[in-house]
Amino acid sequence: MLRITDHIAIEDWELTEQFVRSSGPGGQNVNKVSTAVELRFEAERSPNLPAPVKTRLRKLAGRRWTKDGAVVIQVEDTRSQARNREIARARLAELIVKALEKPKRRVPTRPTLGSKRRRLEGKKQRGEVKSLRGKVDPD
Repeated sequence: MLRITDHIAIEDWELTEQFVRSSGPGGQNVNKVSTAVELRFEAERSPNLPAPVKTRLRKLAGRRWTKDGAVVIQVEDTRSQARNREIARARLAELIVKALEKPKRRVPTRPTLGSKRRRLEGKKQRGEVKSLRGKVDPD
């Protein structure tokens, strides 16, 4: 079980780990040992995540979100299979914690009267400068 917060914990059945050959550091070891980990979290089917968190997680995951609603995290940072596994779980937990944060609602504001006047005054000055660039009359 992967504990995210006091209220949210991910069960083992929701996580699937697959070890594949890494393209990272390791020399000949890379050709022989499957050290890279591919962690798959079935987010869409997870009963532990509320619906708004799932939608935010989908947006945060981006390309890592699959069509069937799973988050796939690939790690091949180190030569150690166990360390890659820890890193993948930490990244998943970090992603879920980010999705738990409710975004602040934006309160739309209107420009002040002074800022509108300054903007229009600037536009007038600029227009005047450009109008003075015209061809000079030989008279």
